[in-house]
Amino acid sequence: MFEVLAEVTGDLKSVQAGLGCLGAAIGVGLAAMKATEAVGRNPDASGKILTQAIIGMALAEAVAFYALFL
Repeated sequence: MFEVLAEVTGDLKSVQAGLGCLGAAIGVGLAAMKATEAVGRNPDASGKILTQAIIGMALAEAVAFYALFL
């Protein structure tokens, strides 16, 4: 399957970068969704939840950078 995509796009590296960025976008979206759910359930813990959500989003974005630059 990847070989067909590589022929269409011209390079397998671009397919790898696209899939890596797609995975990072899904990860950031899930982290944000769960963080808003958690704040909705317990508004008093919003500071701790925000901190954990930012760390999780940063780790998910690191995957995109690895996919783009490796």
